[in-house]
Amino acid sequence: MEEKKLDINSIIGFLLIGAILLYMLWQNQPTPEQLAEQEKAKQEQLATEAANQAAAELTTNNTSSFNPQQTDSLALAGFKNQIGDFAYALTLPSATSSITSFENEVLALKIDNKGGFISEVKLKNFVNHDSVPVYLIKDGSSVFNLNFATTDNRTLNSTELYFEPTLSTSGENQVLSMRLKVSETQFLEYRYELKPNDYMLGFSVRSQGLSNVLNTSKDVQLDWKFKAHRQDQSISFENRYTRLTYQHEGDKINKLSQTGDDDDAEVDLAWVSFRQHFFSSILVPEIPFKTADLKSFNLVEDETVDTLFTKRYEISLPLNFSGGELAHNMNLYYGPTYADILSKYDRNLEASIPFGWGIFGWINKAVFSPLYAWLTKYLPYGIAIIVMTIMVKILLSFVQYKQFLSQAKMRILKPELDAIREKYKNNKMKAQQETMALQNKAGASPLSGCLPGMLQMPVFYALFMFFPIAFELRQKSFLWVDDLSSYDSILELPFNIPFYGDHVSLFPILASIAIFFYMKMTTGQQMATQPTQEGMPDMGKMMKYMIYFSPILMLVFFNNYASGLSLYYFISNLISIGIMIVIKNFIIDEEKVLAKIQVSKAKPKKQNRFQKKMAEIMAQAEAQKEAQQKRKK
Repeated sequence: MEEKKLDINSIIGFLLIGAILLYMLWQNQPTPEQLAEQEKAKQEQLATEAANQAAAELTTNNTSSFNPQQTDSLALAGFKNQIGDFAYALTLPSATSSITSFENEVLALKIDNKGGFISEVKLKNFVNHDSVPVYLIKDGSSVFNLNFATTDNRTLNSTELYFEPTLSTSGENQVLSMRLKVSETQFLEYRYELKPNDYMLGFSVRSQGLSNVLNTSKDVQLDWKFKAHRQDQSISFENRYTRLTYQHEGDKINKLSQTGDDDDAEVDLAWVSFRQHFFSSILVPEIPFKTADLKSFNLVEDETVDTLFTKRYEISLPLNFSGGELAHNMNLYYGPTYADILSKYDRNLEASIPFGWGIFGWINKAVFSPLYAWLTKYLPYGIAIIVMTIMVKILLSFVQYKQFLSQAKMRILKPELDAIREKYKNNKMKAQQETMALQNKAGASPLSGCLPGMLQMPVFYALFMFFPIAFELRQKSFLWVDDLSSYDSILELPFNIPFYGDHVSLFPILASIAIFFYMKMTTGQQMATQPTQEGMPDMGKMMKYMIYFSPILMLVFFNNYASGLSLYYFISNLISIGIMIVIKNFIIDEEKVLAKIQVSKAKPKKQNRFQKKMAEIMAQAEAQKEAQQKRKK
């Protein structure tokens, strides 16, 4: 073993450090004024301890609840004047940091005496990706505070004060009253009411007999800070669907930023949802809040590093006085972000689910969501995806038929179109006119192939939005997949690949292979219909690149996405390939198509208004070009 020795540099270093420490101690020694302040603070601490001792003596014979009428009123009044009305609650027997628990079939709640609000929420029927029970609130992840002013110009926070719990029943419902007492008849109360088998918790804030204690000219400020626990396997995927959403000014739905920090100020807030992908914590007032300040902070700085929280939410809401007292009725929802459950409350809470905007959201809510829910009543969840995919592809098969038929017509007309372009190679305008005339007579147009394809886009995007938010898929297995709402890893990598991840998912690979062969077939058809002219070889090269680029994009982008979505794309492209083969070999006869084109060309073709307008514009342009050429001569 090498003997450790201190060299001269180490000795000098230690001496320098010692000299610096001595200098700092000398520099920071207290001045006479500071010593006087310390002595004053010591005296104040001794006075406080004496006051606490006096309070303890006043309450020695009462260990359940304090009754001011059973004490010497003069001594009590003098003590309360010293420390303040609400601070007096700190000396009550209930002023201990104890926990009150109550639960139903789906929720297990804990409320701390200090602050009086919910300190833990467990969803009893769900576990996270590590098979640990789902906690929406735990270990200080939620802070609910009322900030209020008193008549003696003090500002107090409810999180620093102690509430006294009383648990009772009202019919089948459990009721928990948390009271911050000035006396038995003067208090601030949080009232919780829990129904059987319900995720919605009744919640109210009210005061009694405090009109001469609280400064009613100022609103009480409700501040709620909430950190969203990570629940899913993929941090990046979950964080993409973790978002603060709210309804305001009637039926307007708005969201804060999906990726970065964001804030907003709104009026007439009907509800606010702290969405955590598949679970939500929602505050629902009976009467909309007049104003609201909302903030969202992204807590995931590096998606490759394991994290406990994904986002932090903050809201600030004013609670006004009525008749000198507080009286605000609200509801708190802690449960799954599931449309079937949220819609039962008839408050439009299902609008917090990102079904997509406009027609895409309508398709998901009106078609795919109820269709998939119906299929899963009779089929396993993976099989239900396959059956729904088959149904969608059969429904859209006429679109694929129209596309293929248009491509067949354009392929048959290609020799004639090439001849026109060769004949008028020095007059592109004339070539375009003749091309349009031929296509019009034959009943063939490039647009006739594009328009049917555009009809598929709303369905494509709607399903792209549907699968990542489909609660039905959560933790449902299929073949080698443990969770259809998460990625289907078959290999864990010892390193992280940017944009790809640290694992290999199988369904994206299968979907990429299917997309490659589908694009190879469709691109080959499209290239066969393209006219031969200058610049087209570069276009053909670009289309060939797309054959490889799109599958690679699919492979990388969907590696961390829901495997249910990749399963859909895999089956969808397999069916598309099969439909194309059937249409090409058994439905479309190119000889018959050619015969129909010849018949159509022989008939006088009436132009529609758009075609007439285009012909007129091109004729005018041709005339202007000829006039310019004549002037040049």
